[in-house]
Amino acid sequence: DPAGAEAEAALFFSGNRVPAGAEPAAHCYCGHQFGSFAGQLGDGAAIYLGEVLGPRGERWEIQLKGAGITPFSRQADGRKVLRSSIREFLCSEAMFHLGIPTTRAGTCVTSDSKVVRDVFYDGNPKNERCTVVLRIASTFIRFGSFEIFKPPDEYTGRKGPSVNRNDIRIQMLDYVISTFYPEIQEAYSDNSVQRNAAFFKEITKRTARLVAEWQCVGFCHGVLNTDNMSIVGLTIDYGPFGFMDRYDPEHVCNGSDNTGRYAYNKQPEICKWNLGKLAEALVPELPLEISQHILEEEYDAEFEKHYLQKMRKKLGLIQLELEEDSKLVSELLETMHLTGADFTNTFYLLSSFSVDMDPSKCEDFLEELTSQCASVEELKVAFKPQMDPRQLSMMVMLAQSNPQLFALIGTKANINKELERIEQFSKLQQLTADDLLSRNKRHWKEWLEKYRVRLQKEIESVGNADAWNTDHVKVMNSNNPKYILRNYIAQNAIEAAENGDFSEVRNVLKLLERPFQEAEGFQEVKEDAEEEGATATAAVCAQETRSRQQYCSKPPLWASELCVT
Repeated sequence: DPAGAEAEAALFFSGNRVPAGAEPAAHCYCGHQFGSFAGQLGDGAAIYLGEVLGPRGERWEIQLKGAGITPFSRQADGRKVLRSSIREFLCSEAMFHLGIPTTRAGTCVTSDSKVVRDVFYDGNPKNERCTVVLRIASTFIRFGSFEIFKPPDEYTGRKGPSVNRNDIRIQMLDYVISTFYPEIQEAYSDNSVQRNAAFFKEITKRTARLVAEWQCVGFCHGVLNTDNMSIVGLTIDYGPFGFMDRYDPEHVCNGSDNTGRYAYNKQPEICKWNLGKLAEALVPELPLEISQHILEEEYDAEFEKHYLQKMRKKLGLIQLELEEDSKLVSELLETMHLTGADFTNTFYLLSSFSVDMDPSKCEDFLEELTSQCASVEELKVAFKPQMDPRQLSMMVMLAQSNPQLFALIGTKANINKELERIEQFSKLQQLTADDLLSRNKRHWKEWLEKYRVRLQKEIESVGNADAWNTDHVKVMNSNNPKYILRNYIAQNAIEAAENGDFSEVRNVLKLLERPFQEAEGFQEVKEDAEEEGATATAAVCAQETRSRQQYCSKPPLWASELCVT
């Protein structure tokens, strides 16, 4: 009886019934949050149920997120809401199908129970539906798991709950390495320092490769604290994440990240900083001089290597690896930045560019490419000044007259950014759409000429140009997604679900499971409104949602107002 099976599954996956053999527990960890040691944190909303061994001996840890109070909930209620759960559910699966190491989401169960949440921390709380996500990974152990041994921090005075318990650190290292890095355990079974060094080298390289993958799809994590870094190199803890739309190297996806610590272009260096904190947490089992040397030797080199390999694939450079390729990539990103190009769609379009295009085809291609660039309206929204002019002039005066006080309430970078925004905004007032288009075309013509020359070198180095071209397009199409989880797409699905219609969540999930393919034959899920208990307004809302926008389009103007904290 499928209905009975689903009802029983809902009991297990909502946390209302404990599966046989499960031993529920919450994980204790610490963490550096936004650069400061926060002391003991732990799973405040996640409950570990146990491990399942797969048919090939693979190990899966399963946990429920949002099932209620745990020993680490502090003043919170241990609940998650429909909005954040749908985002985590969809993004875990989107990342997996993009080929990026990640935790997975198995189920998403919602209810009629409500909790109060102040979404933007602005004094406007609202009732939201409690929801539970089943999360799956080989392990949820984090860098912060090893910070429980930290003695009092020199800046915050906080300490871990297990100071001086080196016996537990040894136990944890033995468990992590023998279980998740068995080949390292085998190779160094008689020398624990060498073994621990080999493990640290491997997690350093995995982390570097992971961030390179993020940068190549425009993914911003949003909260790269040490407690959100996986000990096996997975993307973990989906909160205020975001896939970048218009290319902006300084893009910040988290509305609460006021200093831009976790901006898109800072992710590689932040993950390296976090590895430095892990290194400190492994002393004395791995001396700091050894781990710091590994970090300096391995991280940047591995990141650069993996990033360039991936970018070559995205540009279809499949034959030669030339020194000049890294310059070609940075000039492409610079062109995207200058023209406000859509990150995902620009890469996706490049596979239809060819060396021997005739002038009219070339013009059509340029038209298509520039249609992915920001319009005057979009740029005005992007560069709209964010400070009250009086506040800004006060801050500028304060920076000059009392630098010490200014340092406590503002940063020079933020003020400079605001001044730059004002300058850009005033220039935009004079800019016409035609001026913008011809300027964008000029920028793209310059870069495409360099790209053409580079592709020509590929063709000259092969015997069969047709076979090369087939492979070139194939590699590009399997490395440049057509569909990503854009914020506005997630928002449409959330709004429909909050009105009782879950078909849009299912539609988006189906697309994200095939991110590199055209949505030919894509069957939209239409749900029986009664079965979902949806109202007539929900059905209308879902219909509007579907007709609003194609799933791969540049975001509509209202999307720039979305704020995720």
